Amino acid sequence: MTIHQSPEVAEPDIIDVPAGNATFKSRHPETIALHGGSFRFDPTTGAVAVPIYQTSSFQLPGTEGADKLFALEAPGHLYTRVSNPTQDVFEQRLAELEGGAAALAVSSGQAASAFAILNLARAGDNIVSAAGLYGGTWALFAATLKSFGIETRFVDAADPEAFEKATDERTRAYYAESLPNPKLEVFPIAEVAAIGRRHGVPLIIDNTAAPLIIRPLEHGAAVVVYSTTKYIGGHGTSIGGAIVDSGSFPWTENPTRQPNLTEPDASYQGKTWIDKASVIGFHPYILRARAVLLRDIGAAISPQNAFQFIQGLETLPLRLRQHNENAVKVADYLKGHAKVERVIFPKFQDGTARARAEKYFKPGHFGALIGFELKGGREAGRRFIDALQLFYHLANIGDARSLAIHPATTTHSQLSQDDQLATGVTPGYVRLSIGLEHPEDLIADLERAIALA
Repeated sequence: MTIHQSPEVAEPDIIDVPAGNATFKSRHPETIALHGGSFRFDPTTGAVAVPIYQTSSFQLPGTEGADKLFALEAPGHLYTRVSNPTQDVFEQRLAELEGGAAALAVSSGQAASAFAILNLARAGDNIVSAAGLYGGTWALFAATLKSFGIETRFVDAADPEAFEKATDERTRAYYAESLPNPKLEVFPIAEVAAIGRRHGVPLIIDNTAAPLIIRPLEHGAAVVVYSTTKYIGGHGTSIGGAIVDSGSFPWTENPTRQPNLTEPDASYQGKTWIDKASVIGFHPYILRARAVLLRDIGAAISPQNAFQFIQGLETLPLRLRQHNENAVKVADYLKGHAKVERVIFPKFQDGTARARAEKYFKPGHFGALIGFELKGGREAGRRFIDALQLFYHLANIGDARSLAIHPATTTHSQLSQDDQLATGVTPGYVRLSIGLEHPEDLIADLERAIALA
């Protein structure tokens, strides 16, 4: 299987990108999104667009070469369930954009979240997670992982010390969303990452709602996960997920803390993943996720979807600018509306929440998600949803189109009322994902729907 590492950083934040027979250096995401990774053109045809390698299997390089590939002693592709050349280009480019060392693309964001935890935790272990989570992730942690014997200890992210208080000798990871949906209060990444480093516990950040505008790895996070279905894909056409490894977490500093990586694995000649990674110069966290979880569970991304996400990356920096610009205008409009009781948007926060928004967001950005409550409560929120004409009513975010949903009866409906409130979902809460339409048209649709709510 092929797992490329990102090119060496020539100086802080500068990435080498291939350019003809030379290497062009850039620190700008607009350039890296188009040129990052080792792919420049297809050497056989000269095609500049990344080919879609629509194949299940790959010719093995003789028996001796095959032995090395299967033993993870040499790089190469074996089977598309584990790796594929189209997927490889996407992984390289995403890792460079995120400032990480390596990435793994999988079939969905839920698979990415599950793999990120299962790569470290086993039955009898626990993780500590922020309570403010997407409803599907909450259910994964509270129910499914529990059935696997992995406990999730939910804490209030407003107090970073809560993570330390919930930690014991079987804690394997901390987990949070950078911009928790639906609370939209930026998570204290550096503070919790520092606590985790003291204990040998990596911080895993779901950055789905804020790619490029929040940079978790720069603030000490060990791993970033994405639902690439959202802003990275950007057009609501493909399902996928990804895990990005910073390459900087000291897994061996406290060997007993991370047994999945530091204890021998019987399925690979009794070697540890630290040892396996050192043989071929890969990073152990991503190597194990690919060679064990992706191999055994099989949540593989299709080559076609990997290609679609490469296309999404190419315009991601530009789309994010417009998403954010539109969101500010819509939020300002809602803030001044007489029928709107409350607007949940980082621009309007104060105190600690505001300070964290200013610390972690790229200047001038607040994300493109807006929550609000109408004065009529739950029933007014439902009438509002039904009255929309331009906004789509669907369970997604990060689409080029603007979207609206009522979380209490959809994305978070499987949670108890108390758990809904813990995640930030009140009965009348409506969430908007602001797209790329002209803001005047978005505001006109909202104006009419609020009048009918």
